[in-house]
Amino acid sequence: MSDEQDKPVEEQPEAESKGPRCGERLADARREQQISVLEVAKELHLDEIKVRALERNDFEILGAPVFAKGHLRKYAQLVGVDADDVFADYYQMTRQETIPPIIIGKKRVRQELSPGPWIAVIIVILVAATSYWWFAVFADQAALPATTPEETPVEQQGAVIETVRQDSDSEVATEPAPEPVASEPEPQTAVAAPVADGEVSLLLRFTGDCWTEISDARGQRLFFEMGRDGRLVELSGVAPFAVLFGNVDNVDVRVNGNDYPMSSNNPGSRTARLTIMKPLNDAP
Repeated sequence: MSDEQDKPVEEQPEAESKGPRCGERLADARREQQISVLEVAKELHLDEIKVRALERNDFEILGAPVFAKGHLRKYAQLVGVDADDVFADYYQMTRQETIPPIIIGKKRVRQELSPGPWIAVIIVILVAATSYWWFAVFADQAALPATTPEETPVEQQGAVIETVRQDSDSEVATEPAPEPVASEPEPQTAVAAPVADGEVSLLLRFTGDCWTEISDARGQRLFFEMGRDGRLVELSGVAPFAVLFGNVDNVDVRVNGNDYPMSSNNPGSRTARLTIMKPLNDAP
């Protein structure tokens, strides 16, 4: 006998009635509407391989059944096919029923706990608590002094403290208060320098703070310090003099008794660097 004769009789009409099902329905509708696979892939956000697998009813490539159902529904809406017919084919092909299968859970066997481990834990806790209590008692006893010295009565201690306070108050009261020191203006100082033959005399009068550097023609430093308000300084040396004033507005200069005009080298700056020559009327 051949294989065709061995098949049951009732299966032959079913095979004859087979037509496009599920994804195949969608593929036929797409071809009739002349829609390309690429256009369907863009609408379903899939690649062409998965769209063709969907049309071949190869649903395993799409992953879980919930993804396959979602793509089938959207594909049916795109080509205008009734989604109920598509899902009827899907459930028949995947042999899924609308009623979920009944899952019989395994009966849990009640396990009886043995009291042995709990008793051991309780005993360990009791032993630990007892050991800690004995250790604390002996530690307190060891901390106590062997003999208690005689303590000064509270009243007597108070009297001693009060006496000390009275003595300290009396010392503070008898100590004379320091007399305020009156701030006196800095006395004017004058550095007298004899004028020898060929030397020039300089007289500086400071009206405020001014850093001053003065050297004569021999390179000798005549004055290198801060000039204070009200100070007079008299110098003598060989002209010309190299002079630097940090604040030219706070100093007046006289050369051989004559006023010497000064100004800052840079506009907006109070620093002046200048060369003081010997007055012409003093020439021999």
